[in-house]
Amino acid sequence: MFRYFPRTGAEMLPLAIALALAAPLARADDAPQSIQALTERLQAIERRLGVTADDSVAATAPDLDQRLRVIERKLELQAEEAAAKAAKDPVVSLTPAKGLSVKSPEGLELKVRGLVQADARFFIGDESTAQNDTFLFRRIRPTLEGAWGPLIGFRLTPEFAGDSATIVDAYVDLKFDPRATLRIGKVKGPVGLERLQSGGAIALVERGFPTELAPNRDLGIQLQGELSDSRISYAIGAYNGAPDGRDAATTNPDNEFEYAGRLFWEPFKNAANGWSGLGIGIAASVGDTFGTGNNFLPRYRTPGQAQFFAYNTNVTADGLHRRLSPQGYFYRGPIGFLAEHIASEQEVRVTSGANAGRRKHLVHDAYQLTASVVLTGEDAGYRGVAKPNQPFTLDGAGWGAFELVGRYGALDVDDETFPLFGNPAVSASAANAWTVGLNWYLNSNLKLVTNYTQTRFEGGAPAGADREDEKSLFTRAQFSF
Repeated sequence: MFRYFPRTGAEMLPLAIALALAAPLARADDAPQSIQALTERLQAIERRLGVTADDSVAATAPDLDQRLRVIERKLELQAEEAAAKAAKDPVVSLTPAKGLSVKSPEGLELKVRGLVQADARFFIGDESTAQNDTFLFRRIRPTLEGAWGPLIGFRLTPEFAGDSATIVDAYVDLKFDPRATLRIGKVKGPVGLERLQSGGAIALVERGFPTELAPNRDLGIQLQGELSDSRISYAIGAYNGAPDGRDAATTNPDNEFEYAGRLFWEPFKNAANGWSGLGIGIAASVGDTFGTGNNFLPRYRTPGQAQFFAYNTNVTADGLHRRLSPQGYFYRGPIGFLAEHIASEQEVRVTSGANAGRRKHLVHDAYQLTASVVLTGEDAGYRGVAKPNQPFTLDGAGWGAFELVGRYGALDVDDETFPLFGNPAVSASAANAWTVGLNWYLNSNLKLVTNYTQTRFEGGAPAGADREDEKSLFTRAQFSF
């Protein structure tokens, strides 16, 4: 009985010819010339497969049948050898959506990702500011991530945009269970909702005011996981501590740790109803901070990335630093909303001058509301539009996906900051900004963005005047995989 079913075209060709030979062999009354023709065809197959046969003996039907059985066995051995080799070889995959990946049978996996963002930034009526119109690379981030067996995961992301290369993410995951993964290394702090979005998935060119109060990357250890069929996610950890809106130093400069956690609930995540895209959460951090300079005290920026507040140079962080952030989002079909508020408390002290030793507990807060609608009907989501229904083509058969985005937000500096801890002639006490943007997703890898932002200030100019409004037009071309 013929049992072998080849899997490749190279195997199927000789077998198909062999099968064509089999039927005539069953007829014992074939003419001699037919036997001769079949013999010649069988010899050709044997030569291709490297099978040796005695061609000096006159071929008979039983002889040809035996030789065919040898060919069948030869094909079976080749198939078994190919299957054994395939089981040992890594599987290499390259797709537009997932990039390059290599996976071995031993459970080792390596994925290569990439994000490149090129911006053009223009400021309108900016005579009184230090912002220059410019072209720049905002992000150039190749990423290596993967798994070293079922227990260990890893991620390494350098940043090549700017004047020097830095490390953005560098951590190892110990994946004990989906409910409990231990992450060790340089990670995003768990406080900010928009901060936790990928830089390639944020709705607008730059993040909003709450991100200026949230920690950025920090070094530490974090326990995270998902509970209740992934409806509840959590993260809690200990870190070196980062100032508002910035990365932590490469070491722990004040010998104090910061503790942070986040609990996020998506009550209808697994339900097929209109509330399945609802998520609400709370996040917080607490620690002591002691020191002067950028590693300890923040500088706050507008969505146009212009600094509008900084502490006086004779001010030091001197004690409790605490944050609290209620947050949430809701996505349904092409509509999306994201909202968050962060309050950041900091004990500060004047180190020199007539007011040396004066202390204050300051509370700064920021909020934002972002709304979006995908004009072409694709689903909105926390990770952006994953894939247009009709990717853009040069012949006009598809135009991709278009998303309209709007955001309003504000950052308020504690009034008690001025004039002892901040200079009201230089630093504004509040900033309010609104932004409108249009995102064009040509396909799952290419995205074009245009934003217009206008920011209004309270204070920040000599003689008690308000700083001039900031008006900016940002555009971006983004390639990611």
